[in-house]
Amino acid sequence: MINKRLLIKNLLAHNDENSFYDKKRRLNIGEKEGKAKFLKHICALANSNPKNNSYIVIGVEDEDNEIIGVDFFDDSKIQNLVNAYLSNPPLVAYENIPFPHLSSDKVVGLVSIRPQGNKICSLRKNIWKYYGGSVFFREGSISMPKVFDIEIKDINSEIVSSIESHAQNNIELTLDGVFDFMNSRKDYNPNYKVFKEYFVVCWAGKEKRQNGATYYSRVDIELVNEHVKLFYSELDEVSISLTDDQFKIVEYVQLGVQDTFSYYPLEEVVITFKNNGSYDIETKLIFDPPQFDRKTLHHLYNSNNALLEKLKNQIPLSKNDTKDIINLPATYLLCYFNNFIDAKEKLEEAKPYLKKYNDATYLLCKESIRILRKVKYS
Repeated sequence: MINKRLLIKNLLAHNDENSFYDKKRRLNIGEKEGKAKFLKHICALANSNPKNNSYIVIGVEDEDNEIIGVDFFDDSKIQNLVNAYLSNPPLVAYENIPFPHLSSDKVVGLVSIRPQGNKICSLRKNIWKYYGGSVFFREGSISMPKVFDIEIKDINSEIVSSIESHAQNNIELTLDGVFDFMNSRKDYNPNYKVFKEYFVVCWAGKEKRQNGATYYSRVDIELVNEHVKLFYSELDEVSISLTDDQFKIVEYVQLGVQDTFSYYPLEEVVITFKNNGSYDIETKLIFDPPQFDRKTLHHLYNSNNALLEKLKNQIPLSKNDTKDIINLPATYLLCYFNNFIDAKEKLEEAKPYLKKYNDATYLLCKESIRILRKVKYS
Protein backbone atom coordinates (compact mmCIF):
# COMPACT_ATOMS: atom_id res chain seq x y z
CA MET A 1 0.00 0.00 0.00
CA ILE A 2 1.35 3.41 -0.97
CA ASN A 3 1.79 6.06 1.70
CA LYS A 4 0.49 9.10 -0.18
CA ARG A 5 2.34 11.64 1.97
CA LEU A 6 5.62 9.87 1.23
CA LEU A 7 4.68 9.63 -2.46
CA ILE A 8 4.21 13.42 -2.62
CA LYS A 9 7.58 13.97 -0.95
CA ASN A 10 9.22 11.63 -3.46
CA LEU A 11 7.59 13.39 -6.40
CA LEU A 12 8.70 16.80 -5.14
CA ALA A 13 12.25 15.60 -4.37
CA HIS A 14 12.82 13.34 -7.37
CA ASN A 15 11.83 15.51 -10.30
CA ASP A 16 10.63 18.87 -11.41
CA GLU A 17 7.38 18.92 -13.37
CA ASN A 18 7.61 16.54 -16.30
CA SER A 19 5.56 14.25 -18.50
CA PHE A 20 4.18 12.19 -15.59
CA TYR A 21 3.88 14.80 -12.85
CA ASP A 22 2.51 18.32 -12.49
CA LYS A 23 2.11 20.64 -9.52
CA LYS A 24 -0.24 23.51 -8.84
CA ARG A 25 -0.58 26.14 -6.16
CA ARG A 26 -4.35 25.73 -6.22
CA LEU A 27 -7.13 24.16 -8.26
CA ASN A 28 -10.27 25.99 -9.35
CA ILE A 29 -12.80 23.90 -11.23
CA GLY A 30 -15.64 26.16 -10.14
CA GLU A 31 -14.89 28.53 -13.03
CA LYS A 32 -14.85 27.64 -16.72
CA GLU A 33 -11.19 28.59 -17.29
CA GLY A 34 -9.95 26.59 -14.29
CA LYS A 35 -12.09 23.61 -15.26
CA ALA A 36 -10.79 23.70 -18.85
CA LYS A 37 -7.14 23.86 -17.77
CA PHE A 38 -7.63 21.00 -15.32
CA LEU A 39 -9.18 18.83 -18.05
CA LYS A 40 -6.35 19.76 -20.43
CA HIS A 41 -3.73 18.55 -17.92
CA ILE A 42 -5.67 15.33 -17.23
CA CYS A 43 -5.87 14.64 -20.97
CA ALA A 44 -2.19 15.40 -21.56
CA LEU A 45 -0.93 13.29 -18.66
CA ALA A 46 -3.16 10.35 -19.64
CA ASN A 47 -1.88 10.44 -23.25
CA SER A 48 1.75 10.80 -22.18
CA ASN A 49 1.56 7.88 -19.72
CA PRO A 50 -0.43 5.04 -21.28
CA LYS A 51 1.00 2.31 -19.01
CA ASN A 52 1.48 4.00 -15.62
CA ASN A 53 -0.03 6.42 -13.14
CA SER A 54 0.59 10.13 -13.46
CA TYR A 55 0.00 12.74 -10.78
CA ILE A 56 -0.92 16.34 -10.07
CA VAL A 57 0.12 17.71 -6.65
CA ILE A 58 -1.93 20.69 -5.46
CA GLY A 59 -0.92 23.12 -2.73
CA VAL A 60 2.76 23.57 -3.64
CA GLU A 61 4.66 26.72 -4.59
CA ASP A 62 6.07 26.41 -8.10
CA GLU A 63 9.45 28.06 -7.54
CA ASP A 64 10.73 26.37 -4.37
CA ASN A 65 8.35 23.40 -3.81
CA GLU A 66 7.18 24.87 -0.50
CA ILE A 67 4.14 22.94 0.74
CA ILE A 68 1.53 25.58 1.58
CA GLY A 69 -1.61 23.41 1.40
CA VAL A 70 -5.13 24.04 0.17
CA ASP A 71 -8.62 23.66 1.60
CA PHE A 72 -9.98 20.13 2.00
CA PHE A 73 -11.64 19.25 -1.30
CA ASP A 74 -14.14 16.39 -1.16
CA ASP A 75 -15.40 16.35 -4.72
CA SER A 76 -15.96 12.62 -4.99
CA LYS A 77 -17.74 13.22 -8.32
CA ILE A 78 -14.64 14.49 -10.10
CA GLN A 79 -14.70 11.34 -12.26
CA ASN A 80 -18.14 12.43 -13.49
CA LEU A 81 -16.64 15.74 -14.66
CA VAL A 82 -13.82 13.95 -16.48
CA ASN A 83 -16.25 11.50 -18.11
CA ALA A 84 -18.49 14.36 -19.27
CA TYR A 85 -15.72 16.25 -21.10
CA LEU A 86 -13.17 13.65 -22.20
CA SER A 87 -13.37 10.81 -24.71
CA ASN A 88 -11.58 7.63 -23.54
CA PRO A 89 -11.31 9.21 -20.07
CA PRO A 90 -8.72 7.92 -17.59
CA LEU A 91 -9.56 6.87 -14.05
CA VAL A 92 -9.09 9.97 -11.89
CA ALA A 93 -9.04 10.20 -8.09
CA TYR A 94 -8.59 13.25 -5.87
CA GLU A 95 -7.23 12.61 -2.37
CA ASN A 96 -6.56 14.96 0.54
CA ILE A 97 -3.19 14.36 2.22
CA PRO A 98 -2.48 15.95 5.64
CA PHE A 99 1.01 17.17 6.50
CA PRO A 100 2.13 17.74 10.12
CA HIS A 101 3.21 21.35 9.63
CA LEU A 102 -0.10 22.42 8.05
CA SER A 103 -3.11 23.56 10.08
CA SER A 104 -5.92 21.03 10.51
CA ASP A 105 -8.04 22.66 7.80
CA LYS A 106 -5.28 22.48 5.17
CA VAL A 107 -4.08 19.50 3.12
CA VAL A 108 -2.14 18.76 -0.03
CA GLY A 109 -4.31 17.59 -2.91
CA LEU A 110 -3.16 14.56 -4.88
CA VAL A 111 -4.79 13.82 -8.25
CA SER A 112 -3.99 10.34 -9.59
CA ILE A 113 -4.56 9.62 -13.30
CA ARG A 114 -4.65 6.09 -14.69
CA PRO A 115 -5.40 5.53 -18.43
CA GLN A 116 -7.80 2.78 -19.46
CA GLY A 117 -6.56 0.85 -22.48
CA ASN A 118 -4.24 2.25 -25.10
CA LYS A 119 -6.61 4.75 -26.72
CA ILE A 120 -6.08 8.44 -27.23
CA CYS A 121 -7.85 10.71 -24.73
CA SER A 122 -9.36 13.87 -26.22
CA LEU A 123 -11.82 16.64 -25.42
CA ARG A 124 -15.36 15.48 -26.06
CA LYS A 125 -16.78 19.01 -26.47
CA ASN A 126 -15.81 22.67 -26.43
CA ILE A 127 -14.84 24.27 -23.14
CA TRP A 128 -13.38 27.76 -22.68
CA LYS A 129 -10.92 28.31 -25.57
CA TYR A 130 -10.35 24.59 -26.25
CA TYR A 131 -12.28 22.87 -29.02
CA GLY A 132 -13.95 19.50 -28.93
CA GLY A 133 -11.69 16.86 -30.47
CA SER A 134 -8.49 18.51 -29.21
CA VAL A 135 -5.72 16.12 -28.10
CA PHE A 136 -3.06 17.14 -25.56
CA PHE A 137 0.35 15.70 -24.65
CA ARG A 138 3.06 16.71 -22.22
CA GLU A 139 6.22 18.36 -23.47
CA GLY A 140 8.37 18.59 -20.36
CA SER A 141 6.27 20.50 -17.84
CA ILE A 142 3.79 21.90 -20.39
CA SER A 143 0.53 20.38 -21.64
CA MET A 144 0.42 21.08 -25.38
CA PRO A 145 -2.19 20.47 -28.09
CA LYS A 146 -1.01 18.01 -30.73
CA VAL A 147 -2.14 16.58 -34.01
CA PHE A 148 -1.83 12.89 -33.22
CA ASP A 149 -0.20 10.89 -35.96
CA ILE A 150 2.27 8.67 -34.12
CA GLU A 151 2.09 5.68 -31.83
CA ILE A 152 1.73 6.36 -28.11
CA LYS A 153 5.08 5.75 -26.42
CA ASP A 154 5.52 4.38 -22.92
CA ILE A 155 8.63 6.09 -21.54
CA ASN A 156 7.81 6.62 -17.84
CA SER A 157 6.66 3.28 -16.41
CA GLU A 158 10.04 2.35 -14.95
CA ILE A 159 10.69 5.66 -13.21
CA VAL A 160 7.11 5.97 -11.88
CA SER A 161 7.29 2.40 -10.58
CA SER A 162 10.51 3.27 -8.75
CA ILE A 163 8.99 6.37 -7.16
CA GLU A 164 5.91 4.43 -6.03
CA SER A 165 7.98 1.53 -4.67
CA HIS A 166 9.92 3.97 -2.45
CA ALA A 167 6.62 5.26 -1.05
CA GLN A 168 5.37 1.94 0.33
CA ASN A 169 3.87 2.09 3.82
CA ASN A 170 5.34 0.28 6.83
CA ILE A 171 4.47 -0.35 10.48
CA GLU A 172 6.54 2.59 11.73
CA LEU A 173 4.80 5.08 9.42
CA THR A 174 1.39 3.70 10.40
CA LEU A 175 2.08 3.90 14.15
CA ASP A 176 3.53 7.41 13.80
CA GLY A 177 0.39 8.41 11.91
CA VAL A 178 -1.91 7.06 14.63
CA PHE A 179 0.00 8.85 17.41
CA ASP A 180 0.12 12.09 15.41
CA PHE A 181 -3.65 11.98 14.88
CA MET A 182 -4.48 11.12 18.50
CA ASN A 183 -2.27 13.92 19.81
CA SER A 184 -3.38 16.57 17.33
CA ARG A 185 -7.12 15.92 17.85
CA LYS A 186 -7.17 15.08 21.56
CA ASP A 187 -9.57 17.98 22.12
CA TYR A 188 -12.34 16.07 20.29
CA ASN A 189 -12.26 12.51 21.63
CA PRO A 190 -10.10 10.79 18.99
CA ASN A 191 -10.75 7.12 18.24
CA TYR A 192 -9.23 4.48 16.02
CA LYS A 193 -10.19 1.06 14.70
CA VAL A 194 -8.19 -1.62 12.90
CA PHE A 195 -9.99 -3.34 10.03
CA LYS A 196 -8.95 -6.75 8.67
CA GLU A 197 -5.86 -6.67 10.93
CA TYR A 198 -4.28 -4.13 8.59
CA PHE A 199 -6.22 -0.94 7.85
CA VAL A 200 -6.30 1.76 10.53
CA VAL A 201 -8.98 4.46 10.51
CA CYS A 202 -8.77 7.36 12.98
CA TRP A 203 -11.59 9.80 13.60
CA ALA A 204 -12.48 12.65 15.95
CA GLY A 205 -15.36 15.06 16.34
CA LYS A 206 -17.47 17.07 18.74
CA GLU A 207 -20.21 14.69 19.88
CA LYS A 208 -23.88 15.62 20.18
CA ARG A 209 -26.78 13.32 21.08
CA GLN A 210 -30.25 14.06 19.74
CA ASN A 211 -33.35 11.86 19.82
CA GLY A 212 -31.29 8.82 20.70
CA ALA A 213 -28.83 9.31 17.82
CA THR A 214 -25.20 10.50 17.96
CA TYR A 215 -23.91 13.19 15.60
CA TYR A 216 -20.50 14.80 15.22
CA SER A 217 -19.32 18.23 14.14
CA ARG A 218 -15.73 19.46 13.59
CA VAL A 219 -15.15 16.02 12.14
CA ASP A 220 -11.79 14.69 10.99
CA ILE A 221 -11.45 11.15 9.56
CA GLU A 222 -8.19 9.67 8.25
CA LEU A 223 -7.10 6.37 6.69
CA VAL A 224 -3.70 6.28 8.37
CA ASN A 225 -2.11 3.56 6.20
CA GLU A 226 -2.18 5.88 3.20
CA HIS A 227 -2.19 9.18 5.11
CA VAL A 228 -5.40 10.13 3.31
CA LYS A 229 -7.91 12.44 4.99
CA LEU A 230 -11.30 10.92 4.15
CA PHE A 231 -13.48 13.68 5.62
CA TYR A 232 -13.03 17.07 7.21
CA SER A 233 -15.56 19.72 8.12
CA GLU A 234 -15.72 22.59 10.57
CA LEU A 235 -19.48 22.94 10.28
CA ASP A 236 -21.49 20.06 8.88
CA GLU A 237 -22.77 17.31 11.12
CA VAL A 238 -22.22 13.66 10.36
CA SER A 239 -23.17 10.30 11.79
CA ILE A 240 -20.60 7.50 11.97
CA SER A 241 -21.28 3.77 12.14
CA LEU A 242 -18.96 0.81 11.76
CA THR A 243 -18.85 -2.97 11.58
CA ASP A 244 -15.91 -5.36 11.33
CA ASP A 245 -15.76 -4.76 7.56
CA GLN A 246 -17.18 -1.27 6.97
CA PHE A 247 -16.87 2.35 8.08
CA LYS A 248 -19.89 4.46 7.13
CA ILE A 249 -20.24 8.24 7.16
CA VAL A 250 -23.53 10.05 6.56
CA GLU A 251 -23.18 13.81 6.06
CA TYR A 252 -26.04 16.20 6.85
CA VAL A 253 -26.71 19.73 5.65
CA GLN A 254 -28.55 22.35 7.68
CA LEU A 255 -31.27 24.22 5.75
CA GLY A 256 -34.24 26.36 6.69
CA VAL A 257 -35.79 29.83 6.72
CA GLN A 258 -36.45 32.51 9.32
CA ASP A 259 -34.28 30.94 12.05
CA THR A 260 -36.02 27.57 11.71
CA PHE A 261 -33.49 25.04 10.48
CA SER A 262 -33.40 21.26 10.13
CA TYR A 263 -30.73 18.74 9.15
CA TYR A 264 -31.18 16.82 5.89
CA PRO A 265 -29.09 13.78 4.81
CA LEU A 266 -26.74 14.85 2.01
CA GLU A 267 -24.30 12.06 1.20
CA GLU A 268 -23.41 8.57 2.36
CA VAL A 269 -19.85 7.25 2.15
CA VAL A 270 -19.21 3.55 2.82
CA ILE A 271 -15.65 2.21 3.03
CA THR A 272 -15.52 -1.58 2.71
CA PHE A 273 -12.30 -3.33 3.72
CA LYS A 274 -11.46 -6.65 2.09
CA ASN A 275 -9.43 -9.69 3.12
CA ASN A 276 -7.05 -9.30 0.17
CA GLY A 277 -5.54 -6.04 1.46
CA SER A 278 -7.70 -3.70 -0.60
CA TYR A 279 -10.72 -1.51 0.04
CA ASP A 280 -13.58 0.13 -1.85
CA ILE A 281 -15.13 3.53 -1.26
CA GLU A 282 -18.73 3.93 -2.40
CA THR A 283 -20.23 7.41 -2.34
CA LYS A 284 -23.95 7.93 -2.78
CA LEU A 285 -25.84 11.21 -2.85
CA ILE A 286 -29.00 10.78 -0.73
CA PHE A 287 -30.11 14.40 -0.74
CA ASP A 288 -33.78 15.26 -1.26
CA PRO A 289 -33.94 19.10 -1.33
CA PRO A 290 -36.66 20.51 0.96
CA GLN A 291 -39.25 22.70 -0.74
CA PHE A 292 -40.42 25.93 0.88
CA ASP A 293 -43.04 28.57 0.18
CA ARG A 294 -41.89 30.49 -2.90
CA LYS A 295 -43.30 33.81 -1.68
CA THR A 296 -41.15 33.58 1.44
CA LEU A 297 -38.13 32.56 -0.59
CA HIS A 298 -38.63 35.47 -3.02
CA HIS A 299 -38.53 37.84 -0.07
CA LEU A 300 -35.36 36.24 1.32
CA TYR A 301 -33.73 36.11 -2.11
CA ASN A 302 -34.33 39.83 -2.69
CA SER A 303 -33.04 40.62 0.80
CA ASN A 304 -29.89 38.63 0.05
CA ASN A 305 -29.38 40.55 -3.18
CA ALA A 306 -29.77 43.85 -1.35
CA LEU A 307 -27.19 42.75 1.23
CA LEU A 308 -24.80 41.73 -1.50
CA GLU A 309 -25.14 45.14 -3.17
CA LYS A 310 -24.29 46.80 0.14
CA LEU A 311 -21.17 44.68 0.45
CA LYS A 312 -20.13 45.41 -3.13
CA ASN A 313 -20.62 49.17 -2.67
CA GLN A 314 -19.10 49.20 0.84
CA ILE A 315 -22.28 50.57 2.41
CA PRO A 316 -22.33 50.15 6.22
CA LEU A 317 -24.58 47.35 7.41
CA SER A 318 -27.39 47.92 9.89
CA LYS A 319 -27.81 45.85 13.04
CA ASN A 320 -30.38 43.65 11.29
CA ASP A 321 -28.09 43.32 8.26
CA THR A 322 -25.26 41.94 10.41
CA LYS A 323 -27.68 39.31 11.72
CA ASP A 324 -29.05 38.41 8.29
CA ILE A 325 -25.68 38.18 6.56
CA ILE A 326 -24.80 35.06 8.59
CA ASN A 327 -27.65 33.27 6.82
CA LEU A 328 -26.85 34.64 3.35
CA PRO A 329 -24.91 31.60 2.02
CA ALA A 330 -27.46 29.06 3.32
CA THR A 331 -30.35 31.14 1.96
CA TYR A 332 -28.84 31.30 -1.53
CA LEU A 333 -28.24 27.55 -1.31
CA LEU A 334 -31.85 26.88 -0.36
CA CYS A 335 -33.14 29.19 -3.10
CA TYR A 336 -31.08 27.32 -5.68
CA PHE A 337 -32.54 24.01 -4.53
CA ASN A 338 -35.98 25.58 -4.99
CA ASN A 339 -35.30 26.47 -8.65
CA PHE A 340 -33.97 30.01 -8.20
CA ILE A 341 -31.35 29.25 -10.85
CA ASP A 342 -29.48 32.56 -10.51
CA ALA A 343 -28.88 31.91 -6.80
CA LYS A 344 -25.80 29.82 -7.62
CA GLU A 345 -24.17 32.68 -9.52
CA LYS A 346 -25.10 35.09 -6.72
CA LEU A 347 -23.45 32.83 -4.16
CA GLU A 348 -20.26 32.67 -6.25
CA GLU A 349 -20.40 36.44 -6.71
CA ALA A 350 -20.71 36.97 -2.95
CA LYS A 351 -17.65 34.86 -2.09
CA PRO A 352 -14.88 37.54 -2.35
CA TYR A 353 -17.00 40.13 -0.53
CA LEU A 354 -17.82 37.73 2.32
CA LYS A 355 -14.12 36.93 2.58
CA LYS A 356 -13.44 40.62 3.18
CA TYR A 357 -16.37 40.88 5.62
CA ASN A 358 -15.26 38.20 8.13
CA ASP A 359 -13.85 34.69 8.33
CA ALA A 360 -16.95 33.05 9.82
CA THR A 361 -19.29 34.13 7.02
CA TYR A 362 -16.69 33.28 4.39
CA LEU A 363 -16.40 29.77 5.84
CA LEU A 364 -20.18 29.35 5.60
CA CYS A 365 -20.02 30.49 1.98
CA LYS A 366 -17.31 27.94 1.12
CA GLU A 367 -19.37 25.18 2.74
CA SER A 368 -22.44 26.14 0.68
CA ILE A 369 -20.41 26.16 -2.56
CA ARG A 370 -18.97 22.75 -1.65
CA ILE A 371 -22.46 21.32 -1.24
CA LEU A 372 -23.56 22.82 -4.56
CA ARG A 373 -20.59 21.21 -6.29
CA LYS A 374 -21.46 17.81 -4.83
CA VAL A 375 -25.04 18.02 -6.02
CA LYS A 376 -24.09 19.36 -9.45
CA TYR A 377 -21.69 16.55 -10.38
CA SER A 378 -24.08 13.88 -9.14
